[in-house]
Amino acid sequence: MSDAALPTVAEVRAAAEAVKAALDRHLAAVESRIGDDDPDVYAAFNELAAAAEEFDELLYDRYDEVTPFEIPTPEDGLPYTGPAEPAAFSVLIRRDYAVVEPARLIAQAERVVAHDREAELAHDGGTADALGVLFGEYEPDEIASRAKDFGLEEGDSTLWIAASEEIAEPGEWLGSPFTHIDPQDVMHRFDVSSVFDEEEDGDGDEGDDEDAGDGTPAERGLTTA
Repeated sequence: MSDAALPTVAEVRAAAEAVKAALDRHLAAVESRIGDDDPDVYAAFNELAAAAEEFDELLYDRYDEVTPFEIPTPEDGLPYTGPAEPAAFSVLIRRDYAVVEPARLIAQAERVVAHDREAELAHDGGTADALGVLFGEYEPDEIASRAKDFGLEEGDSTLWIAASEEIAEPGEWLGSPFTHIDPQDVMHRFDVSSVFDEEEDGDGDEGDDEDAGDGTPAERGLTTA
C-alpha cells in the first residue's frame, strides 16, 4: 500500500475510540441482559465485532501491527439467536455435482425405465430427463454415495439445522422453500468441500484426516449456537 493510501493517524485513533465505545455498550448490555437470548446483547456483540475488525484493519494498514482479537469471519456463521428449546426444526441441504460422464448418467436412467413402468424418459432423453428419473427412483443419500456410478462428481455440500418456533402448516412453504430461513436461526451446520483439504495441506499436518488425499471432500462441522 502506498503512503497516499495509508489510513491517517486520526482515522486509526477514531477506530480505537469506536472499539472502546462498543466495549462499553456490550458490557452494559450484558449487565442488563434479560434471559439467554437477549437481542440487545447480540446486537452489541455484532457492533463490537465490527468495530474491532475495522480497528484491526486500520492498525495493520498504518503500522503493520495486529491486535490479539479473534474476529468472527462470515464462514463462522452469525451468532445463534433462535429459541433455546426449539419446538421444531428444518434441515436444509445443498449438494453440488458436475456431470462428468453424461452417457453413464443416461444409461443408468435407461436401466431404471426398462424395469419401472412408471418411470419415463421424456423430451429428448438427455441429462435433464435422466436426472429426473434417477432422483425419482433413488434417495438423494444413495445418489451421493454412488455418485461415480451415475457419472457424477461431487462438489461442495452443506447441511443446515435451523430452529423453528412451531412446525409449519402442510404446504405452507412449498412455493418458496429456501427463502424464509434466518441465518441466525441456524443452530448447526456441516460443510463439505475439498477446500478444507487444501487448508490442511497448507498447515503441514499430514495423516490427521482419514479423507485427505483420497479424493473425498473433507467435512467441517460448525456449531453456531
